[in-house]
Amino acid sequence: LARSAEALAELAAELRAGAATGSDTGSTGLRVQCVAADLGCEEGLRKAGAALRELLQDASFGRLLLVNNAGSLGDISKSFLDLTDPEEINAYFSFNISSALSLTSTALRAFGARPGCSRSVVNVSSLCAREPFRSWALYCAGKAARDMLFRVLALEEPGVRVLSYAPGPLDTDMQLLARTKTGDPGMRQHFQRMQENGQLIESSVSAQKLLRLLQEDSFPSGAHVDFYDV
Repeated sequence: LARSAEALAELAAELRAGAATGSDTGSTGLRVQCVAADLGCEEGLRKAGAALRELLQDASFGRLLLVNNAGSLGDISKSFLDLTDPEEINAYFSFNISSALSLTSTALRAFGARPGCSRSVVNVSSLCAREPFRSWALYCAGKAARDMLFRVLALEEPGVRVLSYAPGPLDTDMQLLARTKTGDPGMRQHFQRMQENGQLIESSVSAQKLLRLLQEDSFPSGAHVDFYDV
């Protein structure tokens, strides 16, 4: 589920190729279903929700693992006092908080408690959920709100395994924005030094840690676990 149909098609091909390579028979039961939808608008959210409801009707599924990764930095060139436009602020929180809540609720309702089946929800979190960063008011607030949302889910639904995972400073386009667009000079230089000193983490390395966490399944439901804690 993402905005770009082209990028989704590339990912689907990569997943299918990987599954075939890892299979003794050269083919597996892997099914990849891609939905191109912009979660920042109501139409995209409705499209994603409808696709989830249809997919999760399949009674043969034995496990639901939902990963909430969609998110954005917002305009990090602005300080707190620059954030005066309610439309901009509401649009940010609609995408970064409301969509995660809505889609998670939709998925858990569609894939209700089934005998012998497990349900897990991952919220891709951040150090920013715990620590304030200058020029990142929207991002920090959004990540903190999401962490609390998923803590409430863990409390209300003890049959669902819930994890907020902070993946560390990943070497992605987001980090490029952080070191070029952050309004606060000190923060911008901090991100630049991290890149220069080779401190950024490959996404695949962090993903493997997340996978190991889920396989070991020993975290308290609702916990916030950082890449560097594991």
